[in-house]
Amino acid sequence: MIITGVRPATPPAGRHALATRSVSRTAVLAAGAAGFALAFVVAYLLFVRTEAGRGVENGVVRSAQSTGTTADWAAPLRETDLVVVLGGVAVLLVVISLVRRRFALGVTALVLLAAPLVVAQLLKLYVLDRPSTDDRLGVASHNSFPSGHVSAAMAVLVALAIVLPRRFRRATLVVGGFGVAWVSAAAVALGWHRLSDTVGGCLLVAAVTCAGAAVVSARRPDGDRVPPVPVLTGLLAPPALVLAGYAVLGTATSGDAQFVAAMVLAALSAMVVVLLVAAPLRRVTFDPAEGRVRRLRRR
Repeated sequence: MIITGVRPATPPAGRHALATRSVSRTAVLAAGAAGFALAFVVAYLLFVRTEAGRGVENGVVRSAQSTGTTADWAAPLRETDLVVVLGGVAVLLVVISLVRRRFALGVTALVLLAAPLVVAQLLKLYVLDRPSTDDRLGVASHNSFPSGHVSAAMAVLVALAIVLPRRFRRATLVVGGFGVAWVSAAAVALGWHRLSDTVGGCLLVAAVTCAGAAVVSARRPDGDRVPPVPVLTGLLAPPALVLAGYAVLGTATSGDAQFVAAMVLAALSAMVVVLLVAAPLRRVTFDPAEGRVRRLRRR
């Protein structure tokens, strides 16, 4: 018997099978971007463009404005200067990226902070409108969809989750989701925004984030298998969330019940959107330096 030290040239079948059956990040992210964008359109059409949607949400605003006082838990939002907060967050993102020596990652986080806010303002001011309801009780008829405050809170959370080390991303999104939920509920409690405005802000940021992450993912090695469950979840879960919120708010029989329902739905919807974003984002490598290290380790 002759024993040689020559190793087989082909990898074991198990490793080869695992390599060729890896899940495509890009497909899941693209499905999520499409689902969030579709849900944004559905929310606008149902709540803003229909008379029934405008009527029930104007009832919520009247209830918030008629109380005359602000709940203690929502009052801090009234005192918050959004421009100062966004400026401070931008500086923080730069500092974190410099400390980590990941300047390119900091630029990516800044882009994902600013892009959805710019899109939200352009849509609100120049594209979307709110038909007048001839409300005689003082409810403003100007377009407030999507909410700038909620969009900012969601964008800040996503940017921080991206610039921090990737192992902290899921925890950052989950914990920060409670902050976005508070901003959403407080905006409704203060009478600044309707439920649809808060949901629309979360959905818009989620759509822009997933679209940007899909572009980043497509530029790097990716799997070749499209997983049906995550893809269908990304496509269908966001519109289902909007439809469920519309159905629940429509069943409230009094102004007070609609007001409470809108606050609860705003908080729950924000948290659900954050969780739906956290799932596909957890595997995305936004840092070019980290991507190069991972490729070298595979060789």
